[in-house]
Amino acid sequence: MEKAKKAQMEKFKTVLMEKRARILGDVQQLERQTLLNNQRDSSGDLADYSFHMADVGSDAAERETMLGLVSSQQKMLEPIKKALERIDQGVYGTCELCGSDIAKERLDALPEAIVCMKCMTKYNL
Repeated sequence: MEKAKKAQMEKFKTVLMEKRARILGDVQQLERQTLLNNQRDSSGDLADYSFHMADVGSDAAERETMLGLVSSQQKMLEPIKKALERIDQGVYGTCELCGSDIAKERLDALPEAIVCMKCMTKYNL
């Protein structure tokens, strides 16, 4: 049985690492896009830009949206990091609040879960 549990932990570790890599890739792409827009603005290359105030406002709103997306993507990394640490500590799949096992179905759906459904509902998390 221990061998099966270890294989399951390796599976979840792989899933979490792939998810982390995908998010990091998204963050890097968004940062590059935002950086390119900012470099074009600061270099004075306004060939693609109109001088109309509405266009300037739209560009600023787009940059703000991109920065918001980067921030939200980065926030998604923290629970993944915590789940990977829990795997390394040998406590992955155990609810942080009550200590019971987190259902495999929950971990399949949300591998970074740290609380069981009962505690999530009970504490309105």
